[in-house]
Amino acid sequence: MYQKLVPVNVQRHAAIRVKEINRYHFAARSHLVNITIHEFARVAATYPIVFIENKEKMFFQPVALLGLNEGENLFVGEHGEWNAPYIPATVRQYPFKLLPKSQGNKTEYVVCLDESSDLLSTSEGVSLFAERGEPTRIIENVKQFLLELQQLMAMTEQFVHFLVSHDLLISMDMHVREGKGIKSIAGCYIISEKRLNHVAMDILAEMRDRQYLSAIYAQLFSLMQIENLSAML
Repeated sequence: MYQKLVPVNVQRHAAIRVKEINRYHFAARSHLVNITIHEFARVAATYPIVFIENKEKMFFQPVALLGLNEGENLFVGEHGEWNAPYIPATVRQYPFKLLPKSQGNKTEYVVCLDESSDLLSTSEGVSLFAERGEPTRIIENVKQFLLELQQLMAMTEQFVHFLVSHDLLISMDMHVREGKGIKSIAGCYIISEKRLNHVAMDILAEMRDRQYLSAIYAQLFSLMQIENLSAML
């Protein structure tokens, strides 16, 4: 989605306005998007939830599948409309994004925006900065939303580490109908229901106490949505 991310600053963006999102052409080529553990229940009602491996960071990231072919989002219509009741937070944050910036031994996060976005204008939308250069309310609202999303991502990472540490993720090769043939999709991981059913009682109790069980069952339930994606091809 992002093509030209730069930090927001008054010298560069004093005249910039941001329009409200009502078209999602920017996400039309995103066949998967990152999600947080707190979204699992709402995401599962429409999209399959799987985990993909980030080999560079040695981490599994939960994602919502928006399409079965790379570069194809089945939920963005011809006119840019989003054809589903729930839109993941990582889509709704656009054109903004929080990026880490190292300051000595500390890591701070900077609000950035995609300067290539059609949502930016000098005549329409809400101004980022007031006449004297002070940030407007939109900057504060965006920063709060992004920081909350960052915290939820950190909690999601803890959830994934828990699953991995208890060997609950397994690879799954999906086979879906495409026209008169069968399409295979590799590289996805899911929670193993078989292994889940055999975890020790103390581990199950820990899942309950950490409030992980609803997310786990939402992921398992979401796999039924793969057939819906196949039907949309």
